[in-house]
Amino acid sequence: MTAAGQKDGHAAMAYDGFGAFAKALEERGELVRIKERIDLHLEASEIAQRVMKTEGPALLFENVHDTTRPDAQAPFPLIVNAYGSRRRMSLALGVDDLEQHARAIEELITARPPSGARELVELARKVPELAHVFPRPSREAPCQEVVLTGDEVDLDQLPMMTTWPNDGGPFITLPNVITRDPQSGGRNIGMYRMQRIDRRTTAMHWQVHKTGARHFRAAKELGLRRLDVAVALGGDPALTYAATAPLPDGIDEWMFAGFLRGSAVRTVKCKTVDLEVPAESDFVLEGYVDPSEALFDEGPFGDHTGYYTLVERFPRFHITAITHRRDAIYPATVVGPPPMEDAWLGKATERLFLPLLRTMFPEVRDMNLPVFGAFHNLVLISIKKQYPFHAARVAHGLWGAGQMMFSKVICVVDDDVNVQNLEEVAWRLLANLDPKRDMSFVEGPIDQLDHGANQALYGGKVVIDGTRKWAEEGYTREWPEVLRMSDAVVRKVDALWPSLGIAGVTPRAHVLEGGKHDGPVQRVLDAARGLIGRSR
Repeated sequence: MTAAGQKDGHAAMAYDGFGAFAKALEERGELVRIKERIDLHLEASEIAQRVMKTEGPALLFENVHDTTRPDAQAPFPLIVNAYGSRRRMSLALGVDDLEQHARAIEELITARPPSGARELVELARKVPELAHVFPRPSREAPCQEVVLTGDEVDLDQLPMMTTWPNDGGPFITLPNVITRDPQSGGRNIGMYRMQRIDRRTTAMHWQVHKTGARHFRAAKELGLRRLDVAVALGGDPALTYAATAPLPDGIDEWMFAGFLRGSAVRTVKCKTVDLEVPAESDFVLEGYVDPSEALFDEGPFGDHTGYYTLVERFPRFHITAITHRRDAIYPATVVGPPPMEDAWLGKATERLFLPLLRTMFPEVRDMNLPVFGAFHNLVLISIKKQYPFHAARVAHGLWGAGQMMFSKVICVVDDDVNVQNLEEVAWRLLANLDPKRDMSFVEGPIDQLDHGANQALYGGKVVIDGTRKWAEEGYTREWPEVLRMSDAVVRKVDALWPSLGIAGVTPRAHVLEGGKHDGPVQRVLDAARGLIGRSR
């Protein structure tokens, strides 16, 4: 593991393979080794789910087998739940807390041209943050310590889990799928589940809205018989996060990973396809999809929605080579009814992309994508309201912003509401709500995995305006004030509290208030929450 320099409290670290990350987790008491012989068919999934639901540790399964495929050999350890808490998600991105990256991103995108020598020095101090973003090619790489081609290619060597009883089979669940646009040559790295078909073939579940699917359609329109694909597994965990990040077209995922890890992503040419892969990957699957080939009936699969996604037709991925590190660790996850490990990948996106969202919507103060909303089913936004019907403008703007188009319910509240406090949001939103006035329905694209609409890919959405209403919006009454105790009385009682002898009562814990106290009582409450979090 290597460390980048400290910049304004923004420390970034890079990991030389997933094994280095696993070691860092173990040193911090964040990983448990499981030496018992565990079945990859459902049993490992059940163990992992119990741990994920309680934000338990990462699990390193050292002795796995598959009772449904007794001839399969899986000599590699399996790691699950490596991203399954805020602490581990932060460590995966090389920082003590996600907000360090968020602040660094905000500083970079809001930097103004220097007006003098002092500001020039300050700006120059931030420029090194960008020195690590560009991938650097290498001739040799740990991911190619072992190279298997021809008859040696065998997916049964990988400890692929079957996670739910009705799944169509074992799936690869944390792949970094690498393709190039056959017209422009632009690279994309996405995460698309891959169902095992046989020893050398998987399905490639790139949904219709995804960039990989766009590359596939372009290859088909050009009459190509082959679109090269490489799949990287493991390596620096920032690479896997970058593959899930909703980056705008033209922003390279490995450049983003280089910024996050504070070190350039080293790449190496594949052995059998014309693509590059991260040199520190644990495994690489090289191969191709044939746009002229009949599609495969992929699924069912127990998905992050908490429901099975049913059988649909997707391309076959034909594997021409498997390369790996000698000490490779196979990373995987289990998705299902939230909360699961993937919730923290979503939370990382929420925090890191909030500064970018503010460049389009400066009025946005905070955003919360609640875990139970499965990423985009529910969006909570607080804004500094500046004109009538401002909430509608923000909601419609979000529906036009990349993957936010999949958001089904957007709730907009005033800037004095803490959207990270779900009880406070419910109180303020419901108190302010006139359902007939404040709920607006539209129709548009929805996630391909969404089963709620009457038809695939298109359905209804709603914005709920929970902001204070203005006369210009037709509100003719006087809007009431939120109940708040005076600061002077709060400070006085804070000071008195230890001497009052009131046992078993947490001061003011039952009172829902806009904003956040910054006094002794609030610090006690924050400390208590921290202790509870660490004991879980």
